[in-house]
Amino acid sequence: MRGRLRLGTRLALGVGALSLVVFAVVGTALTMYMRQYQERQLAAQMKLVQLVQTKDAKAHGTVERRPYYGWYTAVYEVRGGHAELRRPADVPADTTALAAVAEAQPASGTTHLTRTAKIPGEGAYLLRACSVERGVVLVSAAPLADVRATTRRLITVQVVTFAAALAALVVAGRAVLRRGLRPLSDLADTAHDITSHDLTDSGRLPVRADGRSGAPEIEELRSAFNTMLEHIDDSLVVRAEAERRLRRFVADASHELRTPLMSVRGYADLFQYAAAHSPEERDRHLARLRAEAARMGLLLDDLLLLARLDAAEVEAPLRLEETDLVELVRRAADAFRAAHPDRPLTVTAGPGELRLRLDPARIRQVVDNLLTNAAVHTPAGTRVAVEVSFEPSAEVPARAPTGVSGETPARVPRQTLRQAPRQAPHRAVARTPAAAAGERGGHGDSRGPRGSGAARGGRGLAVVRVTDAGPGIPAADRGRIFDRFYRVDEARSRDRGGSGLGLAVVRSLAEAHGGTVEVTGGPGATTFTLRIPTTGRT
Repeated sequence: MRGRLRLGTRLALGVGALSLVVFAVVGTALTMYMRQYQERQLAAQMKLVQLVQTKDAKAHGTVERRPYYGWYTAVYEVRGGHAELRRPADVPADTTALAAVAEAQPASGTTHLTRTAKIPGEGAYLLRACSVERGVVLVSAAPLADVRATTRRLITVQVVTFAAALAALVVAGRAVLRRGLRPLSDLADTAHDITSHDLTDSGRLPVRADGRSGAPEIEELRSAFNTMLEHIDDSLVVRAEAERRLRRFVADASHELRTPLMSVRGYADLFQYAAAHSPEERDRHLARLRAEAARMGLLLDDLLLLARLDAAEVEAPLRLEETDLVELVRRAADAFRAAHPDRPLTVTAGPGELRLRLDPARIRQVVDNLLTNAAVHTPAGTRVAVEVSFEPSAEVPARAPTGVSGETPARVPRQTLRQAPRQAPHRAVARTPAAAAGERGGHGDSRGPRGSGAARGGRGLAVVRVTDAGPGIPAADRGRIFDRFYRVDEARSRDRGGSGLGLAVVRSLAEAHGGTVEVTGGPGATTFTLRIPTTGRT
């Protein structure tokens, strides 16, 4: 921002201001110490001089020896608190200060008295009074001009030295701080570089904060900055993929809805045109109109179901209750045989029940979709096999549907819906439908030993496998087989295949129950495996 100093400059000025305070305190303390030291030295010198002058004053009554140049010496007789000067004496014109210290010395109760006074016309002097004998006081005065001059020179030297040191400290500190803060400037440049990239079409950030120099704090900041960029990069990729999938979804939904709508419109026109014709022709057009409307209704129902399952915190359409999965699969198989008599179907399950807590209507929808998918994408006469089993496991997926049995819908969090893997690894299938048919025998139900152990309660997975001996799913398409509106045939023909939502509904409902669904195998053996976790089965 313009008009504001950079961080390095502000830090350097802050250090300079702190140093100025320190220099001022140090300079003041040093000056006061030097002045007091010089005054003590001068007082000690005056004491030595007065030792000699006291003998002279005792012998002659006054001081005959002349003191140092500029010094004054006087002998006073003090009676009744009044000091009278003995002459001759070397004193200034105004002796008031000398007389005052002579009068104060006896009252002080000490052998000598030292004070600083200003003598008019002479300047500042250091006065020292000592007792010669009872009632006689010797007073000496030494000028303080040299002491004050020395103090002024010391102050001048300190100011010049501290100012030079302060300027050097600010300049050098600014350079050092600028070098130390250069990694922060690099981070700022990286951030500005990010703003120059167009992220509307690309989901990648090719910019990272480089460099190895700097303090540990700078390294931590650089690492956190790069981690944040990685997170933003991943988020942008997810967003770009979500937008791409949304555009594809809208295009596919528009395409799927357009066809039945156009059919409804065409049959409505034919019905209007055929109103004057035979009742049989009108009934035929009306039946076709209802069939297209029903088809469009099924498509909308699937879209609504998927949207509700994808919501973050909504009432998912799950009504959980204790259900026998084996009986549910057998009913679905009976319905499949009635609808597709040309498809040999074999069901394998244990002799006992496999009861667990689920939504029977939705799991029945899952099984129906898997069987219908096998019928639609395989030629007539293709064998289809359904197997129900229980897999004991010490580790059961933590996902579990929540809700209350009966008519109360279960609330399924979005996190629960998203925890199941989207695509399982492609594993080979050892048992083919032909072999399964040979073991189980035609259209009947087989109650082999595999299911005998599943009748007892335990922790594990309830597994439903739907296998067909059709042409299989190309490996390139298995990764997207559960995507919405995805078909293996690019032409979107409806000769074989529905709206493209059947397997998407299967995956969403499986995840809503805390389970998974996967596709394995290849040509001649394609298996869809549904796994639902269960605890405490009966």
